[in-house]
Amino acid sequence: MLAAILSSLLVAGPVLASGPPARPPQLEALDAQSGHWVYHGTITPARAGGKPSSFTWDEHCGWSANRLFLTCSFDNDYAGRTVRSLVVDTWNSQDSTYWHYEMYAVGAGGAKPFASKMTIQGDTWTELGENDEHGEKSYDRITYVYASPTRVKVKVEVSPDREHWRTTLEATGVKQGG
Repeated sequence: MLAAILSSLLVAGPVLASGPPARPPQLEALDAQSGHWVYHGTITPARAGGKPSSFTWDEHCGWSANRLFLTCSFDNDYAGRTVRSLVVDTWNSQDSTYWHYEMYAVGAGGAKPFASKMTIQGDTWTELGENDEHGEKSYDRITYVYASPTRVKVKVEVSPDREHWRTTLEATGVKQGG
């Protein structure tokens, strides 16, 4: 019995000694969002003649224990309407794609988290998502442009057909602290 245990340890030893698998280098780009960010911006009214309203996002982002997932908790105030969510961004090596997932605790239903493919090209991150509310499809395009390590501009657009986009939100985020 002891011989069998020692034999299995000799076989498993090199595997255990090698440590966890290497982290994909694509994850380094997600570091841009790490930390505490505060965004201030404007929501564009859906109807002509409507009044724009302001909003604030308070976002805290950090890495999961295995450093494969950037997680961000949001406390948002959309002109008095509270939205609280958890975002998870990652790189999936099987399909060679960045992914963005957002789950809601307050302010939106929990049954259908928002999921979107994400591209990162230089200082620009773009998420493309799809919604299906009451049988009507619409599409979201969310673009983050990092002007510096401490400042980012974000724009949210919606479209019924992925061709004609209407801006619904614009903001500037500033990294807090050091």
